[in-house]
Amino acid sequence: MPPGPRPRRNDSPPSARANAVYLLDQIMGEGRLMPELLASGALDRLEPGDRARAQRLATDTLRGLERADRLLKKHLRKPPPLHVSNILRLGTVELCMGGDAHGVVNDAVNLIAGHKRYGKLKGLINAVLRKIAADGPAAWAALRVPHLPKWLRAPLAEAYGSTAVAGFEVAHYAGAPLDLTARTNAQSVADATGGTMLPTGSVRLTQPGQVSTLPGFDTGDWWVQDAAAALPAQILSAQPNEAVLDLCAAPGGKTLQLSAAGATVTALDLSEQRMTRVEQNLMRTGLNATCITGDALEHQGGPYDAILLDAPCSATGTIRRHADLPHARDGAEIGDLIALQEAMLDHAITLLKPGGRLMFCTCSLLPDEGECQVENALARHPHLRADRAALNRPGIDPAWITEEGGLRLRPDYWADLGGMDGFYMALLRG
Repeated sequence: MPPGPRPRRNDSPPSARANAVYLLDQIMGEGRLMPELLASGALDRLEPGDRARAQRLATDTLRGLERADRLLKKHLRKPPPLHVSNILRLGTVELCMGGDAHGVVNDAVNLIAGHKRYGKLKGLINAVLRKIAADGPAAWAALRVPHLPKWLRAPLAEAYGSTAVAGFEVAHYAGAPLDLTARTNAQSVADATGGTMLPTGSVRLTQPGQVSTLPGFDTGDWWVQDAAAALPAQILSAQPNEAVLDLCAAPGGKTLQLSAAGATVTALDLSEQRMTRVEQNLMRTGLNATCITGDALEHQGGPYDAILLDAPCSATGTIRRHADLPHARDGAEIGDLIALQEAMLDHAITLLKPGGRLMFCTCSLLPDEGECQVENALARHPHLRADRAALNRPGIDPAWITEEGGLRLRPDYWADLGGMDGFYMALLRG
């Protein structure tokens, strides 16, 4: 069944719940990702508070999807159409997470009441959600943490074992705190924002509120960047006046790190829209880089002292922040991504000065997009070596260093601190 329509345009204020259902329909029915939907203006009609609420409702529903479906199955003779399922899922998650039963059920019924095709199912939604309101919260608490879909869980279990993957799933279900990278003084940023210093130097906030209202945002004292994502630039260790290329630079966190280190930075990205974000972040922080919109495989600049290649990947390491990803994707694109990563690696090597440094990284949990890529690159380019010594930095556990000389980060690491994104990185020297 096709997903439901856009929330109706009329004189009444748009509903956060209606827009949350629209996001769910697009993600699960059309395979669209949340960032793509937000960038296309999917929630622009909402006031800022309702926009944040719609996104949060959709994200909570995606995180709890397996639990919601298990509870709903007991009350449904057959699966309803996707749009109706998503209204029920949203209502179930809200009810089981402490939502007001009267408001949740009534709003769910109203969402379907005027629907041309499914309006006749309003009685079903009312009856099912009233049953969920009565017995759902207790049953919810007894259910297991939701599993990853089979297309992803199977290769991860093969690579890390089922116990480790269960730890990933706990981290995914918990979501992610907000991490900041300081332009200069991390401790002063932690003091100003009420954050906590992490072992690798990032600042972590567990209840940040609206990011743009935090102290230091307007003055560009910091930028949002997961602690794992901040490590590639730290390990690359750009020096003042070095010529450094940031390939696939958007949204720009690594570009900002390289510029803050004093390097002469060229930032390149294929997307003009995403490169605009890099330029905005540079302006806010008062940092400088030459920004180029173009294809990484066609870039002929340099030669560079150092290159940071954060290659396009499955992004499976970011699910704790992007709960939409496992539901919008099925893994079919991974083979093409692996081939693209290999081509980018080989091209980046040609842009290095003799003896230069290349940081290769991906926000993927799949070894084919990390460890295997570097193993194969070292075999193809015998003059390269993995710099293991560069990984000896504060906060990095030596057990995270892999056989071929890279660094494997996982969402179940730092479990007592709130976890981290799944990431792979390796520093290669010519």
